[in-house]
Amino acid sequence: MIWQIVEFCKFLGSGRVSGGLMKISKALVCILVGMISSAAGAQEGIRVATFDVDATPPLGSAMAYDPVKRVDELTLRCRGIVLIGAEEPIVLCAVDWIGIANEGHDAFRVELAKAAGTVPGRVAVHALHQHDAPGCDFTAEKIIKELGVQGYTRFEGTFHRLVLQRAAEAIRGALPNASSVTDYSYGEAVVKEVASQRRIRGLDGRIRFTRTSSTKDPAVRAEPEGGIDPVVSVLGFWNGEKPVALLSFYACHPQSYYRLGIPSPDFPGIARFIRGQDVNMALHVHFNGAGGNVTAGKYNDGAQANRLILANRLANGMREAYDKSTKAPLTAAEIGWISVPVALPLAPHLNEPDLIAKLKATPPKGYISYADQLAWLRRVKSGHRIEITCLRVGNTRMLHLPGELFVEYQLAAKAMRPDLHVMMAAYGDYGPGYIGTSAAYPEGGYETGPTASSVAPEVEPILMGAMKSLLDAAP
Repeated sequence: MIWQIVEFCKFLGSGRVSGGLMKISKALVCILVGMISSAAGAQEGIRVATFDVDATPPLGSAMAYDPVKRVDELTLRCRGIVLIGAEEPIVLCAVDWIGIANEGHDAFRVELAKAAGTVPGRVAVHALHQHDAPGCDFTAEKIIKELGVQGYTRFEGTFHRLVLQRAAEAIRGALPNASSVTDYSYGEAVVKEVASQRRIRGLDGRIRFTRTSSTKDPAVRAEPEGGIDPVVSVLGFWNGEKPVALLSFYACHPQSYYRLGIPSPDFPGIARFIRGQDVNMALHVHFNGAGGNVTAGKYNDGAQANRLILANRLANGMREAYDKSTKAPLTAAEIGWISVPVALPLAPHLNEPDLIAKLKATPPKGYISYADQLAWLRRVKSGHRIEITCLRVGNTRMLHLPGELFVEYQLAAKAMRPDLHVMMAAYGDYGPGYIGTSAAYPEGGYETGPTASSVAPEVEPILMGAMKSLLDAAP
């Protein structure tokens, strides 16, 4: 049809067509060109580009708790997908770091958006929260330089920016080779003997034990499994019979053992690797759900052999979810992206002059330090809002939330829409630290205490309302 339109345009330019017929003819040409463009777009359809780069810090560099003393066989990864063909591209990225916070999180979204040809609002970046890994916070980095305090080398961002550059270059290189996608799939399965509730209440309702990732006390391990979400979900993108990318979601702290100075993706990363060998043609991207108050502590006493045991249990769940998946055709109409900006309430114990004084007088210790808290406080005072986003793929929904979220948020999201397959990726912007429920703050415990959570109890209705509006939004 193209050559006929070209010849017709030559005829229009010959001067042999009257004014009235010329207007009608031009309108007809515009309609025909639009039809051809639409047909070409329909033929192009949905595509997925995958990217995967090394995010392992070099020897001597700072991680969340310790400098790198040795690099083993297991590398840390920054990987994800770019979903193309449904309005502007959508980027989903998961990083084997403990957290990416504040202006560090902004930078990741901005640079990955540029690389993918989209806007930052359509980019989701999540950490998996491994502890033998770096953390990234460019706001805290600026504060450390401004105050001239020493010892906070984990905020020095040269390596983080290098990884971000690698990821952006990988996306640019992947776009021309993006794979056509004809179908999506969803499956889920129960993971057995991995996750357990971290906060154990006494008869008075207060927290009497904290079941950490590696719990040595057999009496604490013997406590009931408690409130968790045992389900691992797997969302797949397919080109005919070939899986292109598989995204998995599971809510649990990812620690088996740590503090050895050896970067490690820990048991979720090993499970991801196992599944990558099982189904090698697809890129496997794993997201940590709302696991702030969930650990493997009931099933892990810290013995190093448990790392592979936990990894295999999670991989078995991923395998079962994949095997039970059902496929459906995927078109642009089946994909959507919406967001709700929220202002999270600042924890009342955070005070800027007090934090500055403590930061100058106290040696650095732990992950959520005075520098982390001061960075978040300034972020909130600047009027910053966090975008809560939701990806729609057919009858699935993928929610993207910040911080170290309690599992109750994930369970509530699934209960809001039992007619849909709801998945959650937490550990987005790590600035807020732990995010408990309103009821959890008066119960005590480390997770909602002043050294861990930088938000107020009023955070719950804000996040619950945002999730409900996103899940109830019409396609």
